[in-house]
Amino acid sequence: MKQLILIVEDDLSVKKLLEITLKEYQFNSISSDGKKGAMMLFLTHTPDLLIVDLGLSDGDGKELIEQIREVSKTPIIVLSARHDEKEIIAALDLGADDYITKPFSINELLARIRAALRRKAQEENISQNVLCGELEMNLASRDIFFKGEKLKLTPIEHELLKYFLLHTNKTLTHKQILKEVWGVGYQNEMQYLRTYVNTLRKKIEEDSTRPSYIKTESGIGYRFSCNKE
Repeated sequence: MKQLILIVEDDLSVKKLLEITLKEYQFNSISSDGKKGAMMLFLTHTPDLLIVDLGLSDGDGKELIEQIREVSKTPIIVLSARHDEKEIIAALDLGADDYITKPFSINELLARIRAALRRKAQEENISQNVLCGELEMNLASRDIFFKGEKLKLTPIEHELLKYFLLHTNKTLTHKQILKEVWGVGYQNEMQYLRTYVNTLRKKIEEDSTRPSYIKTESGIGYRFSCNKE
């Protein structure tokens, strides 16, 4: 059965391009140019993923993201002309899974869609083991292995790597990571996060200066990649 994607976009040319592309790659799609219509389509059609512009005919797409997150964990990819870091971080902090700026690459968008849908499937059918490249985490024992050997990690290193492994191929903001790993009140402790990311890289990266797992999203946060390049 084809997966259904809800396009929320008020630029007719972009909307048409997305509809044609998604159909070509075996996705079904429905669309709206505003947040009110999008919310109605979401509730009546339960799509598998949303592509949301921020500048909509009846308001800001971030408000739609916030509304969706109150009722669902359905993946949301923002596709917007807004390049400002504050806009990107705000959308991600409200619950968007990813953010792509216009003009955009169709191939990159498709790759992000597939990654988000894979992550959704993994979360729905989570097993005792989480695999990512040469990393493996056993959720029952809490052990994490790299190249078949158990990693020696401090409690914070373990929680940070566990959080990354449960949110692979997703752009995570500094604030999100600090809140989830360290707790409420630590959202601005950037040095904590940088320090622990550096120590983790030394334990799991072939070359910590050119990481293949923990990718830096400049000014925003990190993305834990499971895609071998």
